[in-house]
Amino acid sequence: MSPDGLRRSVRLFRAFLVEQTEPDHFYGTLARDSADLVEQQMSLRGKLVVDVGAGPMEFAQEFRRRGARYMAVDLDPDVPALADGGVAAGAAALPFASGSADLVFSSNLLEHVRSPQVVADELLRIARPDGLVFLSYTNWWSPWGGHETSPWHWLGGRRAIARYTRKHGHPPKNRVGETLFKVSVAWGMRWAHRTPGVRVVSARPRYLPRWAAFIVRVPVVREVLSWNLLLLVRREDRESPRQD
Repeated sequence: MSPDGLRRSVRLFRAFLVEQTEPDHFYGTLARDSADLVEQQMSLRGKLVVDVGAGPMEFAQEFRRRGARYMAVDLDPDVPALADGGVAAGAAALPFASGSADLVFSSNLLEHVRSPQVVADELLRIARPDGLVFLSYTNWWSPWGGHETSPWHWLGGRRAIARYTRKHGHPPKNRVGETLFKVSVAWGMRWAHRTPGVRVVSARPRYLPRWAAFIVRVPVVREVLSWNLLLLVRREDRESPRQD
C-alpha cells in the first residue's frame, strides 16, 4: 500500500479523534506526517526550517530529529515550541530577511489570522529561491471548520458559540470573528495559482490520500470534503506558468 494512501488517512483521523484527550499523540503523529510530506520534496538535514504559528513542541522535536535547523515563531511567547529557542512575533511581519529559509512551515495557523493574504505573502517572502512553503489550514465549511464548536458552525458561527457556552459554562477558545476566521479552500487555491513567484508542488486535502487531490478543484464540494487544505509550493524568482 502507498505510504500516502488510505492507511495514512486512517492513522491521521484516529489521531485527530483524541486531539483533546491525548494531544501529544495527535501532534506527534501530525508532525511525523508533515515531515514525511516535506521529505518527499527535499531532505531536511541541514536545512533552515521556520515554523510560523509553532505552538506544540512535537513539531520542533520531529524536524530536529531529522537534522533540520529549526526556528519556532509564535505570537504567544509562552507556547512550548519557543521554550527551546524561538521568536515571539506576529505572522504578518516576520523578523527574518527575505529569502532566508529553506522551508517555511505553517500548520493550522491561517484560519486564526484576520488577514490571510498578508500572512501567506509573508511566508513566501522569507522562503529562499526554490525553497518550500508548507501552508495548511482548516477551511470554514469543513466538518471541523468551527473547531470545538463544530458541526454547529454550519448553522452560524455565533449560534455555535452560544450553544457551546450554554453546554460547557464558558465560551470556546475559538470564536468566529475574534480568534477564528472564515477562510475558504477557494481563497487558498487563488493565492497559490495567481501569486507571482509561486509554483504549486501539491494542492490537496491534507488528511486524505493523494488520489483525493482532485477534490480541491471542485467548487463548493471542496469546501466541505477537504477538511484541511494543504498547499506545498516553491518560491521562484520569476513568474512562471501555474500548474492546474
